Amino acid sequence: MKNTFADRMKNTRKSFIREILKVTQQPEVISFAGGLPNPGFFPVEEIASASKKVLENDGRNVLQYSTSEGYLPLREFIAERYLIKSGLKIEPDEILITNGSQQGIDLIGKVFLNKGDRVIIERPGYLGAIQAFSIFEPNFRPVPLLDDGIDTDLLDKALREDNAKLLYTIPNFQNPSGITYSGQKRKDVANILEKHNVICVEDNAYGELRFTGEDLPSIRNYLDNIILLGSFSKIISPGLRIGWICAGKEIMEKLIVVKQAADLHSNYLSQRIVNQYLMDNDIDEHIMKIRVAYGKRRDLMIDMIAEYFPKEVRYTKPEGGMFIWVTLPGRVSSMDLFELAVKENVAFVPGNPFYVYDSSRINTLRLNFSNSDEEQIEEGIKRLARCSERLLENVN
Repeated sequence: MKNTFADRMKNTRKSFIREILKVTQQPEVISFAGGLPNPGFFPVEEIASASKKVLENDGRNVLQYSTSEGYLPLREFIAERYLIKSGLKIEPDEILITNGSQQGIDLIGKVFLNKGDRVIIERPGYLGAIQAFSIFEPNFRPVPLLDDGIDTDLLDKALREDNAKLLYTIPNFQNPSGITYSGQKRKDVANILEKHNVICVEDNAYGELRFTGEDLPSIRNYLDNIILLGSFSKIISPGLRIGWICAGKEIMEKLIVVKQAADLHSNYLSQRIVNQYLMDNDIDEHIMKIRVAYGKRRDLMIDMIAEYFPKEVRYTKPEGGMFIWVTLPGRVSSMDLFELAVKENVAFVPGNPFYVYDSSRINTLRLNFSNSDEEQIEEGIKRLARCSERLLENVN
């Protein structure tokens, strides 16, 4: 079979995180590995009520094929929310409903990328985007993240040196680092992109999950040539698989074509259920409950890291989202730490899969705090701290 598969499959890796999650299925394992929302905040009763109402009121239509663009009232809700939350004037026709924002990345790759095209990504970068774009065999140009967002000097340099097609970025609570772009950094990125005429994909999957600080403008507030990705996965339910792409009409025409080829349309029943839920409930009230709970978990994990981890360890203090990024002393491998930690029934994601080319001995790791309770965070961080101390003793 080896010579039967398409060439593109040679360099397309399995999701490292999905493989790790197989290890964490055992009940005794404390897992900080997955990027999972906490199921305790899924609106189960409200979704059940919305489902019942949709099926009783319009069941035969809801179970039929639908339009590729997605349910119009849902797209209207998203457009109105962009105006209210970000001051962005977006038409419903500029929104395409997708199977999670992950499908949006795949569709964008189909529309824009030929083999060998240059894609600029953050370093470290979102594994889901790396995997999705890799199918199209591009050349990645990673640009490092600083404390306030992407290194704009190196971004400008990369765009001068390479004829890049796309920049993929997560300005709010970036996955995996938790870093948020400053307001000035967003303006600077927009100015650089305008100068080089490069399309930016701005993924905002975590933007509603802010715990501290103030909401910041989208890069699209400063530049129209931006494709936005959004999702209901983090604020309602990932299992419903409802996300969206927002793009100008010329790009949207192409996206609809590849969407039709991929799956005809996203799950129409899920779209109608989400829309009914939004009609019947206060989504901002629901989001606030999630923010408060996740914020407490973040604070606890940071406090535990500060108290128990070796002092040489550095870590981010995200203003929102779901992740803390930990940097071990340079001589230490996070893969070695992972092997020790699994024996102590605690799991995390080593930094290796978030780097596209230089992943031999990476000293970084990602911790998820959203899907653990306080007891698990306390015990898990203590175990991880003990493993870190043992590893440091062995390399000294």
